[in-house]
Amino acid sequence: MTQLPGLLDTEAIRKDFPVLDRLVHDDRKLVYLDNAATSQKPRQVLDALSEYYERYNANVHRGVHVLAEEATALYEGARDKVAEFINAPSRDEVIFTKNASESLNLVANMLGWADEPYRVDHETEIVITEMEHHSNIVPWQLLAQRTGAKLKWFGLTDDGRLDLSNIDEIITEKTKIVSFVLVSNILGTVNPVEAIVRRAQEVGALVCVDASQAAPHMPLDVQALQADFVAFTGHKMCGPTGIGVLWGRQELLEDLPPFLGGGEMIETVSMHSSTYAPAPHKFEAGTPPIAQAVGLGAAIDYLQSIGMEKILAHEHALTEYAVQRLQKVPDLRIIGPTTAEDRGAAISFTLGDIHPHDVGQVLDEQGIAVRVGHHCARPVCLRYGIPATTRASFYLYSTPAEIDALVEGLEHVRNFFG
Repeated sequence: MTQLPGLLDTEAIRKDFPVLDRLVHDDRKLVYLDNAATSQKPRQVLDALSEYYERYNANVHRGVHVLAEEATALYEGARDKVAEFINAPSRDEVIFTKNASESLNLVANMLGWADEPYRVDHETEIVITEMEHHSNIVPWQLLAQRTGAKLKWFGLTDDGRLDLSNIDEIITEKTKIVSFVLVSNILGTVNPVEAIVRRAQEVGALVCVDASQAAPHMPLDVQALQADFVAFTGHKMCGPTGIGVLWGRQELLEDLPPFLGGGEMIETVSMHSSTYAPAPHKFEAGTPPIAQAVGLGAAIDYLQSIGMEKILAHEHALTEYAVQRLQKVPDLRIIGPTTAEDRGAAISFTLGDIHPHDVGQVLDEQGIAVRVGHHCARPVCLRYGIPATTRASFYLYSTPAEIDALVEGLEHVRNFFG
C-alpha cells in the first residue's frame, strides 16, 4: 500500500461511512471519487437525523410544548455550531438556506431591492469570474437584466488561475458587488482572496465569497476573509442535502431587505403593512430545514473531531499524489493547475479524444464513481476549448489505493477505446 506523509487514519474513518462498503455492479467495490458533487455521510450524521425524527420532530420557535422547545434548541444549537465553525462574530449572522445556490440568490435579490448605498442599478457594475459555478453566474445575470447593471468578470490564465492583471479596470468606482469562488469546483484553483478583497474595499464594493468547495476541506474563518457575505452548503461537508448557509456582516443584514416573505420572518403583520424580525430570522421565511440543520450540526461535530487542518493536510498529500500519477497517463490533460500548491482536491481532465461521458461510464463499470460534464461551469469548458471534463475529487476518507484504482481504470478506458 502506498504510504504518504500527512494522511489521516482512513481505515478508521471509513468505518464511519456505511456506503463505502458497498459493492456495485454485483461484485465491484465502490471507489467514490465524486466528493465535489456531494460527500458521503458518517453514521454520526445519519444517527442524528434519525434521532431527530424519532424523538424531537416538531416545528420550531412558536410552540410551547416540549417537542417544539427541544426541536428549537437543536435547530438553534446547529446555528451556534456553524458560527463557531466559521468564526463568525455573532450567531445572528448565520442564515440557514436550502443550499449555496439559494444563499447566493438571496444576496443578489437583497442588493436588487436595497436602498442606497447598497442598491444595484443601471449605473452600477457587478463583478464575477469566468471560473464560477453557474450558481454564482446566473443570479448575477438575472440581477443585471432586471436592473440594467453591467456584468463584468475576470478571465482565466492558461494554467487555470484568475487573470488579475487588469484588476483596477475590472473593479472600478462603479462596482457595487464582487462575487467569486474561493476554490473552483472544476479547476481546483484556490483563489487569491486578499488581493480581490483589497481592491474591492478600495472602491467601496461589497464582497461575496462562494465557499462551497472550501468549507468541507479547510479551516474557514469569515473574519480573516474580510468578505461581506460567505456562502456554502451542507451536503458537500458530510451533512444532509437541503441545508446551506449564508453568513453576512451584522450591519448589512440589519440594513438589507428580506428576499422571501412569510411566517417566522415577521415582527408584526396587518392588512396594510408588515415589519420584520431581526436577522437571522428576517431571512428565514416559513418552516426552515430543521432536521437538515441538525444534521449539519452533527457533520460539523464530526469534522471538528478530526480537525480541519488535518483534513487539509490529508487532501493535499492525496492531491499531490494524484497529480503525479495522472500526469503519467498517456494522452491525459489536466484542466487547471498541474501542481498541488494553491489547489483543492478536485482534478478535472480530458483523455485524448475520448468523450468524458464515455470515460465515466467505463470507469463506473469498474466501480469507480467520478463526475463528467461541465460541472455547472460551462464557461470554463468554453475557455479551454473542450466539450466537458472528467473530474475526480477526494475527501477525508479517500485513499492512495483509490487513486491507484482510478489510474488503472483509465488504462482500461484507453485500451477499451483502442
